[in-house]
Amino acid sequence: MSFREISPEALTANVFDAINKTWILLSSGDKEQYNTMTASWGGMGILWNRPVAFVFVRPSRFTYGLMEKGERFSLSFLPEQYRAALNTCGSTSGRDGDKFAKTGLTPVFDAAPYVEQAHTVLLCKKLYTQDFDPARFLDPNIEKNYNGKDYHRMYVGEITRVLVKE
Repeated sequence: MSFREISPEALTANVFDAINKTWILLSSGDKEQYNTMTASWGGMGILWNRPVAFVFVRPSRFTYGLMEKGERFSLSFLPEQYRAALNTCGSTSGRDGDKFAKTGLTPVFDAAPYVEQAHTVLLCKKLYTQDFDPARFLDPNIEKNYNGKDYHRMYVGEITRVLVKE
């Protein structure tokens, strides 16, 4: 199956379900070195008069270094039949091997790597990063997410292309 391009405004998925319940694969890098990781924190909207997606990556993740090095990243939304692959990509490190090979997923290289099996792909260009500062948490319960003090970095990316399966 091939992809066709649509505008970001044509997306109809429920963002809360698509990210929190279904999960996404965040991919970054180039043909020489790339990785994907499962993410269930993030969002989409308008910022600086542009369609954007924002994601959060801990510095301990292998993908963090690739996100820092590159200008672009992708978000791949997969059908439920790939739940096992999503679990693997969220529980193993790219430092230990190729997650695409391990899960049977196929990387496609565009402005950023993405997953061929996805039904929807967002290709994004980084616009902004910011580290979480625990001194700015207004709800003390948030700290419970950070037993190892491994605070996320937020990446805001302009959605430059949206691809959907035909």
